[in-house]
Amino acid sequence: MYPAVRPRRLRRNAALRRLVSETDVRPRHLVLPMFVHEGVSEPVEIPSMPGVLHHTRDSLRRAAVEAVRSGVGGLMLFGVPAERDASGSAAADPEGVLNVALRDLASELGDETVLMADTCLDEFTDHGHCGVLDDAGNVDNDRTLRLYGEMALAQAEAGAHVLGPSGMMDGQVGAIRESLDAAGFHETSLLAYSAKYSSAFYGPFRDAVDSQLSGDRKTYQQDPANGREARREVDLDLAEGADMVMIKPGMSYLDLVRQTAETSPVPVGVYQVSGEYSMIEAAVERGWLDRQRTVLEMLTSVRRAGADIVLTYWATQAARWLSDEPTGDAS
Repeated sequence: MYPAVRPRRLRRNAALRRLVSETDVRPRHLVLPMFVHEGVSEPVEIPSMPGVLHHTRDSLRRAAVEAVRSGVGGLMLFGVPAERDASGSAAADPEGVLNVALRDLASELGDETVLMADTCLDEFTDHGHCGVLDDAGNVDNDRTLRLYGEMALAQAEAGAHVLGPSGMMDGQVGAIRESLDAAGFHETSLLAYSAKYSSAFYGPFRDAVDSQLSGDRKTYQQDPANGREARREVDLDLAEGADMVMIKPGMSYLDLVRQTAETSPVPVGVYQVSGEYSMIEAAVERGWLDRQRTVLEMLTSVRRAGADIVLTYWATQAARWLSDEPTGDAS
């Protein structure tokens, strides 16, 4: 008579598996990161991120419309300027590449999607750090906060619904919230990069933004060994007024996603970063992995850990796969 308990009974066909499935991934959960590059005349593939493009303003519009029609929940924009300086002044310039692109998409899409902007200086500084430097070459936290406030206002004025402070400066959420509220942007939301780790998985992203970084960001991004510190950072961002919080990267930090999701009173996001994307794409190119099954499995794992929102470079593709899957059974 053994075994009396047979869990396989609930796996016998697609209909049963669908009935008892505990976790779902839908297009609305996904946000597509996009790069607009000042000065390029046509879209250019990023060498270390096959399939991801440096967009022109026109190609950005087309890709954004395509993503929204596929059902993705939002778009996160990054700007790559033609010129940089020590203070990242193009970040707050209304005619800077990122702010112009935000206006383009706000005009094109209105409230059809959630338009997000990366609120950080690293793409705009000639030294590649997320803030301005002092005379000793260290990132000056409080001077940087003032510049974040200016950048945030420019992005809100350009039409961003959500700003993503990603620089890991102490007090960045509160400083940006104060700046926005003082200018009347009470409804502009903040997706705080609350636990952003100093990770090896960011390598291809630096290719994507043509990073000028020399050295590392270990003095402000978190140590991958620390978990309690992440919970403290989340609590501080919530106290400063974060509307959503995020863990970055995703795959190597799902324990912290789970811990955050269990206690957070606001939605929790995860960023599947460039290294996660490129690693899988390299294996797919060699025939070692099936792209669709692998991507959907990874997205499911992030959702199972508790994420409400997933930033992923596969967002448009995944949205199509999910919309075309009538049973919800990826196997």
